[in-house]
Amino acid sequence: MVRGALVALLNLEQDIEVVAEVCSGDKILPMAAEYLPDVAIIDIDLPAKDGLAAASELYQQLPSVRTLILTSLGRPGTVRRALDAKVNGFLLKDAPADKLANAVRSVAIGRRVIDSELALSAWETEDCPLTPREVEILRLAANGRTVADIAAELFLSPGTVRNYLATVVTKLNARNRVDAIRIATDSDWL
Repeated sequence: MVRGALVALLNLEQDIEVVAEVCSGDKILPMAAEYLPDVAIIDIDLPAKDGLAAASELYQQLPSVRTLILTSLGRPGTVRRALDAKVNGFLLKDAPADKLANAVRSVAIGRRVIDSELALSAWETEDCPLTPREVEILRLAANGRTVADIAAELFLSPGTVRNYLATVVTKLNARNRVDAIRIATDSDWL
């Protein structure tokens, strides 16, 4: 419904034409390869493949297709991940229609567009202090896996997993594992 409304709004603009729309992240690259749009407007939260992974694929395989992330996830960590994925623009879904249309125009001519409030909050936010392995283990714990499950899945001993989780709690200055998961989730590190 939201996608349909956005398509309708953009098609009202005389200088913007929507050439395709997809419902899942795994269809973005094939559709972009077929139509070669100037700008791909991508939501972060998509089934099959998240929007940032799709944007990164577009950057690597079809660099002429610029990307504009449109999302309700306005957290600083999400903005940083989007910039790391080399997106050209980042707007919140609740932005006015004229702001979206102007962002599409700006991205199409090579400018970068990032909501100023989000850019400032991303700039002021610390980088994730966790190693990729620590993030992986914390993500598995956040998904309800036990220490034994994580150890078996990652081919580690349960003691090693517990050591990783203790290090995560210390690095995040958390009270316990649950608090560490909350901190990492709120910071958009998971």
